[in-house]
Amino acid sequence: MYRPGAATTTRGELPTDNGDSIVTLNQVPRWSDAEYRYLYEKEDPAFPNSHFPDPLASVSEGGSSGNGMVSRFPVDHEINSKIYLWRGNPWNLEVDAVVNSTNENLDEAHSSPGLHAAAGPGLAEECATFGGCRTGMAKVTKAYDLPARRVIHTVGPKYAVKYHTAAENALSHCYRSCLELLIENGLQSIAMGCIYTEAKNYPREPAAHVAIRTVRRLLEKLIDKIQAVVFCIETASDTEIYKRLLPLYFPRDKLEEEVAISKLPADVGDENGETVIDERKIRIKPLPNVRKTGLQFSQASADRPASDIIPVNDVGLTRRNSSYLDSYLDPAFMSLIKDPDQRRKEQWEKAAQARSGLNFVKMLGYGDFGGHPLSAAEEYSLHSRYLAKANSLNLSEITEMKIVYRGGVDSEGRPVMVVVGAHVLLRCLDLERFVLYVVKEFEPLIQKPYSIVYFHSAASLQLQPDLGWMKRLQQILGRKHQRNLHAMYVLHPTFGLKSAILALQMFVDNVVWKKVVYVDRLLQLFKYVPREQLTIPDFVFQHDLEVNGGKGLIVDPRTKYVYQRP
Repeated sequence: MYRPGAATTTRGELPTDNGDSIVTLNQVPRWSDAEYRYLYEKEDPAFPNSHFPDPLASVSEGGSSGNGMVSRFPVDHEINSKIYLWRGNPWNLEVDAVVNSTNENLDEAHSSPGLHAAAGPGLAEECATFGGCRTGMAKVTKAYDLPARRVIHTVGPKYAVKYHTAAENALSHCYRSCLELLIENGLQSIAMGCIYTEAKNYPREPAAHVAIRTVRRLLEKLIDKIQAVVFCIETASDTEIYKRLLPLYFPRDKLEEEVAISKLPADVGDENGETVIDERKIRIKPLPNVRKTGLQFSQASADRPASDIIPVNDVGLTRRNSSYLDSYLDPAFMSLIKDPDQRRKEQWEKAAQARSGLNFVKMLGYGDFGGHPLSAAEEYSLHSRYLAKANSLNLSEITEMKIVYRGGVDSEGRPVMVVVGAHVLLRCLDLERFVLYVVKEFEPLIQKPYSIVYFHSAASLQLQPDLGWMKRLQQILGRKHQRNLHAMYVLHPTFGLKSAILALQMFVDNVVWKKVVYVDRLLQLFKYVPREQLTIPDFVFQHDLEVNGGKGLIVDPRTKYVYQRP
């Protein structure tokens, strides 16, 4: 609890300083210890007693209030004990880090008032070495003459009504970046003022909502790594705003929790405190497996109470365990709205079964098949991440190895991708970068039907990636690759390769690997892919002659043209 010192006074029931003293954290009152209670009966016209129901809340879950609504910010005494409220200058607080709200150039003139004067000239000199900071991001410096150990600089967004959501999320990211930097630097206590300025036109009360809810969400995730968050306020209007809003996000008892249910705005953000953007939600409008006739649909609903009949447009807001929807929705669609905890539990169970059932495959040297199968949404997300990273990198060293390259078209006009097994040398290959290269090269092809030609000539399975790696690569390429692959022509297959492909058919995917076509001779391959459509390494011709004993083939060493022996 606050213990007043010789150089401190109090204003508005909150302690402040006179600009000269150093105030330690134990002199600042915890929010949980404050006796102040905001009287909502004295309703402010700007903060009406509106009721904002949460469409995703369940009236059947625990923690509900008397009106049947569930608190989105329940009482948590451990979290509350980490929140402090300080009226005064933050630069005199003895904490691990203080936050400076500044501009993209980290200019002294646009920083929080009084910071550079209190810290000394060294702070501006260090800020000049960063080359700026983007909106929503944060950077850390030494604190120099301040009692704090570090200064965390962040850039708040400019505000315009038509860009409200973008500004709100950028502001939320400011607070999140500051707390993440605090943890990354091994610090535990932070003092932050209002990360917005009148010059940027951000309304103060909406900004306070964003600040408080973002801190609450982060503390829920990082509670063991943060000791104290001090909200620093310097004006009477900000004091009134924080007194009124803190009980909504950090209720100290059940009464405040119940009041908060009706006082919170409809949108309190997602699990990170960011605004939920409707355009990015997955919507299911027409039910995929709804019976064709309206009569059948009505009969299916006839035996149900009217309150249980859910409009089509509200399907995305219903609970996952509704047996009513299970009869109409396709499982692939339902998996997208399944309870995350239940989905994760099922994935763990599948992974455990896979590990216990396929260990013998790993013992045979085929690699680890123990990972859980991915849903369509998970494969899409995985592919998107790899593609984005691949497009941002220079992978020219992989190109020079000539492992994977584009051919022409097959006999029916489908594009062809060529893979040369003998060029896969694991001692010289970074497999992760190779995966990125494959994703980037295959992306234009897999949008429509295509073929693969694999030269296994002179390749050794011992020098190839194991089949567990092949399974992972197939997951990254995604289901579009599986669906659009017409055929995989394998030239000069060996018994070991055929055994490996059989294992892939049995344990990985019976769809893709059933499309393998074994080709023993080059002339047979040219029936599927014309000779002029392929760039073939010299050793493949030589291997073909050695394997087939020269029977049936003559190779022109100058043109590499293949003639059939009469």
